[in-house]
Amino acid sequence: MGIRRFRPITPSQRNMSVLDFKEITKKTPEKSLLAVKNSKAGRNAQGKITVRHQGGGNRNKYRIIDFKRNKLDMEATVVGIEYDPNRTANIALIKYVDGTLAYIIAPKGLTNGDKVISSERADIKPGNTMKLENIPVGTLVHNVELNPGQGAKLVRVAGQSAQLMAKEGKYAHLRLPSGEMRLVLANCKATIGVIGNEEHENVKLGKAGKTRYLGIRPTVRGSAMNPNDHPHGGGEGKSPIGHAGPLTPWGKPALGYKTRAKHKKSNRLITKRRK
Repeated sequence: MGIRRFRPITPSQRNMSVLDFKEITKKTPEKSLLAVKNSKAGRNAQGKITVRHQGGGNRNKYRIIDFKRNKLDMEATVVGIEYDPNRTANIALIKYVDGTLAYIIAPKGLTNGDKVISSERADIKPGNTMKLENIPVGTLVHNVELNPGQGAKLVRVAGQSAQLMAKEGKYAHLRLPSGEMRLVLANCKATIGVIGNEEHENVKLGKAGKTRYLGIRPTVRGSAMNPNDHPHGGGEGKSPIGHAGPLTPWGKPALGYKTRAKHKKSNRLITKRRK
């Protein structure tokens, strides 16, 4: 999908850009695959804010995506490519030969009328799902499972893909978009191809209101607060931080602080840490 810019007639349009949605072939969602999303606005069961900067936004419904691809050896036809407000990637509505409808994440190059299948003997083409042990080394994949049958957990964002680097025993070596090299069980499923809508990261919102449509509320600078509210707060006029480096509101270092658990069980599966 390309990016469209404006001839500015308002100040916000000067730096605004939007996707041209040329890949989208179906405008209205399939009602049977919609679910209600309850807005919590960052609050827990007690009504206390536990996640800041959430609330408001445009009302939308969740699209139920088939991350498991359990209908084995049954061919499906792509009915249409749709926009999904809940993720950066587009989604494809597919119809199986038995009449069942499902949504999948749309890989690059998938269009109306294309056939996709989940099988151990599937062709190596975008949209087909198979076990990592049956995929040739060097293939770009997405929607990767971490446990067999659990459903895809890795590489589900627009424009991303993982590369199958090697197969060794019961494990497959994957290079993830972050640069991390990881072992994944070879009997886990993955979908062939690169996820579409790769221009998503180049879109400029252009105005504060667009972040509000997304359900993101404003962020107040710590230096504008009082010292009882933030470690950066207080002082006369514009004051320096007063610490070795920037801190979070709870006093933890804000830059470069390692938050991963030291004895996490999956450490043994990571052969090279992310960049």
